[in-house]
Amino acid sequence: MKTHAPSQDYLDKAKLLSESEAERIQSRMSGKLMRRFMKEKLSPLEALAIQLELEDEQLNEWREAFRKYSLKKLSK
Repeated sequence: MKTHAPSQDYLDKAKLLSESEAERIQSRMSGKLMRRFMKEKLSPLEALAIQLELEDEQLNEWREAFRKYSLKKLSK
């Protein structure tokens, strides 16, 4: 996983999270992102924004894979 600077859109979304929502998202951080956050190379807001963006990307990949699976299933 390559981490990058968070986009302004995701920073704005991260700012709107409640403390409970932010904690839940932080609990899903792993690998390089978590290490950067723990070493204070990223602010909590930046880490949340990057995690939100990663999760959106993963959701879109899952949707595409499921769509392909569904189409394959229907064509049988």
